[in-house]
This record gives sequence, C-alpha cells and structure tokens, in this order.
Amino acid sequence: MLSWRRWLSGAAMLVVAAVLLDPQGARAEPGVPEPPNGLLSDRGRGDLSDADRDFATKVRLAGLWEIPAGEMAQQRSDDPRIQSIGREIAAQHKILDKFVRDAAKKLDIALPDEPNADQQGWLGEMRDAEGTDFDKVYIDRLRAAHGKIFPAIATIRASTRNDTIRKLAQRTNQFVMTHMTLLESSGIVNFAALPTAPPPAAGNGGSANAVRVSAAANSETPSPITGTSMLLIVAAVLASVAGTVFAMRRLSQAPRRRYRRPQGRYFES
Repeated sequence: MLSWRRWLSGAAMLVVAAVLLDPQGARAEPGVPEPPNGLLSDRGRGDLSDADRDFATKVRLAGLWEIPAGEMAQQRSDDPRIQSIGREIAAQHKILDKFVRDAAKKLDIALPDEPNADQQGWLGEMRDAEGTDFDKVYIDRLRAAHGKIFPAIATIRASTRNDTIRKLAQRTNQFVMTHMTLLESSGIVNFAALPTAPPPAAGNGGSANAVRVSAAANSETPSPITGTSMLLIVAAVLASVAGTVFAMRRLSQAPRRRYRRPQGRYFES
C-alpha cells in the first residue's frame, strides 16, 4: 500500500499539472486572459510587405517623440499624476524602442533617427506650456496619437506574413493599450472630441450575427466538463483520500492504553 506521503505527492502533482495545462491560468485580472506571446515565433521568416516596413517605422517614430514628451511631463507638470504617467510611458517606450530596433536589424529595415515634422511641432507646443496648460497638451496629443496607431496595429497583426513583424505588432498592441489607459486615468481626456468610428457597412450581416451571439449567450445548455476541470476534480478527490489515509495511519500508530480492572464495587447490594 502506498504511504500517505506518496498520496499527497501524487495529488499535488495533479494540481500543478492542471494549473499548467490551463491556457487561461495567467491573467491580468479575473476572467481576462493575457496573450501568450511566448507562442509566437520571431525568426524573421515570411514575406515582408511595404506595410510591414511602414509599421516598424511608425513604432520607432512613436518612441522618438513620446520619450522626450514623457521626460517633459516630469519637469513641466505640477500634477504628480501627470508626472507619473509621463515617467511610465517614457520608460515603456524605451523598451518598445529596443524591440523595434531589434526587429529592424533582423529584417534589414532602415529606421528614422528623429521625430517627423508633426511630432516636432507637438513637442514644441509642450515646451511652450507649463502647469495645467502643459497637462492638457501632453494628454491630448498623446491620446490622439495612440488612437490613430491603434487600428493600424490590428491590421498588421491580422495580415502580416512575417513572424517577426507579427510578434512586434502584438507587443506594440499591449503597450498602446496600456498607454491609452494611463492617459485616460488623468481624468482630462476629452472623449467627446475624439474621432468617431465609421458606421458599419450595410448588408454585412451585423444584425444577424448579433442575434446569433445573443442566442448563444442566453443558451441554458450546460457547458461540458473540460480536461482541466476533470484534473482538478481528480486532484481534489485524491487529496481527500490522502487526508483520510493519513488520519487512519496516525490512529493506528497511537499507543494503546492497557486495560485495568477497577477497584471496589460499582453497586451497593
């Protein structure tokens, strides 16, 4: 018979296996999965399009002006929150800039070394502003820029044939979403002034798709037990059995008390 230690060891191994096999085990918050970037290859393989090259250039340009903009936010803003946002975005862009330079070197893409004319103009606006005026210019300019590149990232991620650009697009997407969230946390983003999304094209089946999605969401059909769920159930059962075996073993090894006949009589005649 296996010892209780082996029972517990086996149960623990099953629990660990269940966690490792769960594709949604690592989450930014409950119910929200993080993309498994480690599953993407980065070998510079696949056709490289002009759109891919342009995308790498745009990522490089973003860092060339947002890094100095973040440094100015730490110096010219009086708001600790804006200073913190600028510090974080600048630091993250330094990391993203290394990613794009590494990708460009692998794919032989020529990258710019200074911001374009528009970006230099935005930096000039920030140099001429201080305090709350600076805060507004900084937040508005960066939020607008991130909003423009956001859909471009999705297009490249979905269409590129090159694995290095694909991974760069996925990483860039995570940076941009983080930066938009940080900028919006300032509380001074004018959402009403942001560009509106184009209306959906007629005849694309959007309404029918919405009905199908709604019907699926409201379905009362119970979801099947997944392999991960089964592993967790088995692990729980084994852990319970192991606990019972351990308790019985402890009881069987406890020292027995020797019976002694009581002295005297219990009942009076």
